[in-house]
Amino acid sequence: MEPLERYEPIVDDFDAFRAACERPLPTAVRVNTIEATVERAKRALEADGVEWTDREWSDEVLSVDTDSPGSTWASFHGWIHGQEEVSAIPATVLAPEPGERVWDACAAPGSKTTQLAALMDDEGLVVANDNNLGRLSALRFNTERLGVTNTVVVNSDARHFSLKPFDADERNASGSEARSQNFDAFDKALVDVPCSCEGTIRKNPTVLDEWTMDHVRSVAGVQKGILRRAVQATREGGTVVYSTCTFAPEENEAVLDHVLDAEDCHLVEFDVDLDSRPGVTEWDGERYDDSVRKARRFYPHHNDTGGFFCAKLEVDA
Repeated sequence: MEPLERYEPIVDDFDAFRAACERPLPTAVRVNTIEATVERAKRALEADGVEWTDREWSDEVLSVDTDSPGSTWASFHGWIHGQEEVSAIPATVLAPEPGERVWDACAAPGSKTTQLAALMDDEGLVVANDNNLGRLSALRFNTERLGVTNTVVVNSDARHFSLKPFDADERNASGSEARSQNFDAFDKALVDVPCSCEGTIRKNPTVLDEWTMDHVRSVAGVQKGILRRAVQATREGGTVVYSTCTFAPEENEAVLDHVLDAEDCHLVEFDVDLDSRPGVTEWDGERYDDSVRKARRFYPHHNDTGGFFCAKLEVDA
């Protein structure tokens, strides 16, 4: 059985799903509101002869008719950032406020990190962590290019992340001083974990060539550890958003089920005005907590996007 065929029992109109997975992915960008207004970015794209289309669910996300948005003047000035449309969902759902303390557990290459900073008006603190030292250069580059100044870049295994004060001698990705910090927990955490990446097949057609169940099971174990640490590092009443770009319940609902049982947290409803389906409560002989229905599955044939999974948790008081 091909990897995608295993999902036929949980995907409506499976033929449309397969057909969508075989089509190229439309190009999308996110307007960087730290450096420009949406209208200014649109005018810059028009001046370059690039047509754009609004995406109704987000004022900052645009569909563009170019395969190389990075070569536009709007990108050169840091006014836009090439970002897959569904990749903009987690930060939108987390909805950080200016002045809050936010942990981005698996941050590189920085698309979601810089989106978090923009939603916070570049105020407060974003701790952008990644365990892959080689990917930190891309994370730092993107924060600098997009004018982010509230972000500290950290190299750590998120499963064992140590929450400690960030003092005024710490330097963020753009070189400016970080504010003195003394806190016991983050207000919010974004957990966009490494995964089997099945949902990226429209932009990475070879992603399934080396797909194995052993890899799915292995990465699911890592995901559970990262999400548990995020809940532990977030204050009571705080918010944690968990996301993947895979269809596998082993990496999605099963991870949530594990963490709901192990940590003091619960799932909450959310809506981003995109067509989606609820999380599945049964898979391959396993039964998950009924509340995983509050998670959302985004399939390629529903919104002409990549595949995605997103869940919102609140830490219990």
